Amino acid sequence: MALNARLDHRNPLVFDTHELGRRPGALQRLTRETGAPKDFGIQGVIGVPEGAPVKLDLRLESVMEGVLVTGTARAQAKGECVRCLEPLELELEADFQEMFSYPDADDRGRPKAEPVDDAEEDEDMLFIEDGLFDLEPVLRDAVVLALPMQPVCREDCPGLCAQCGARLADDPDHHHDAVDIRWAALQGLAGSLGDGEKDDTSDAEPGVDEKQEK
Repeated sequence: MALNARLDHRNPLVFDTHELGRRPGALQRLTRETGAPKDFGIQGVIGVPEGAPVKLDLRLESVMEGVLVTGTARAQAKGECVRCLEPLELELEADFQEMFSYPDADDRGRPKAEPVDDAEEDEDMLFIEDGLFDLEPVLRDAVVLALPMQPVCREDCPGLCAQCGARLADDPDHHHDAVDIRWAALQGLAGSLGDGEKDDTSDAEPGVDEKQEK
């Protein structure tokens, strides 16, 4: 990832490394609780609602080329069961580790002799800017990986009836009588013929048959 335009230290997901310093081996542990950003999860499936509390436990370690950030995020995710479509909640715990590099150092942590504008090399890198780093993109990736792609309210959820949409967990004995489609058409035809015969009989005038016999 290329250098960010400018990081805002007031953003709760932006962290300051000035106290940590650039001495390799220095450690700093942080705990922070913040509100979840918008679209925090798998959109349309499951995620942490915007503004819901997210607890972060972080370990910042200074290395030659930057700051290695290791942490865990905990929150409550909400979604919908893919089988019965009922709302569900689950406790989310997402672990992550990411290197935030100093933009003025090479891969051995030494100052670069000459600035190099290599877009491909920087594309997948995260940088520290003015002593700050933004954790949000790392956190988003970690949360998506930790969430189930097909959440269910329970492992043995039977889902919905394919014929009428009834929730099978509410009625374990729910079923429909099976009808052979090969006979269904014949039954309909027999019914229409029976109705036609009744109509013909009802239209006949009383005593006509008796007169014909005489």
